[in-house]
Amino acid sequence: MSDVPSPVSAERFAVVDVETSGLSLDRHRVLQVGVVVVDGDGEVLDRWSSLLAPRSRWLFRVGPTSLHGIHRRQLRSAPPGREVLIQLAQRLQGSRFVAHNAPFDIGFLRKAATEYGVVLPINEPMCTLRMSRALDPQREQSHRLADVCARYQVSLVRPHDALADADATAAVLPHLLRAYGITTVDQLSTLPSAS
Repeated sequence: MSDVPSPVSAERFAVVDVETSGLSLDRHRVLQVGVVVVDGDGEVLDRWSSLLAPRSRWLFRVGPTSLHGIHRRQLRSAPPGREVLIQLAQRLQGSRFVAHNAPFDIGFLRKAATEYGVVLPINEPMCTLRMSRALDPQREQSHRLADVCARYQVSLVRPHDALADADATAAVLPHLLRAYGITTVDQLSTLPSAS
């Protein structure tokens, strides 16, 4: 008797987005994290986001407020970073990590996790940006999240809000899985690498 492959609909995906104070892993930090846990059909199982309070109450940068809309006063009253990362770790447990430009998000999250002494279970990461690009080898289309959303008629309500971007990426994910013909969990290993 052969093993029947698990359908992709049975898989849990933790779709994550971070907003940061800038693009440099060395100089900048995570300001906000959002996660939307979905199954392979895109059914939302959990949604959560939080700002992260800076280690220093006064000496910190927020970066491009005009882009992400996050202000110093909001961060001063946010939960401590360690507490936020512990909650994130709980939500990632037992799920496959997904992000649009996953190496960026993973890099910032691992740096923050190391600073706060939290272990994040980032399991078998998937990158929707790389998945989208691989479907367009001639690079005839834009693969920014907003453009991928438009292509699949997915609403992106507040770009550069971590939860809104995670929601949009989670809604795009089933479209990309269908585009690759993914129907079983073992086929996920054929997708472009996120590392």
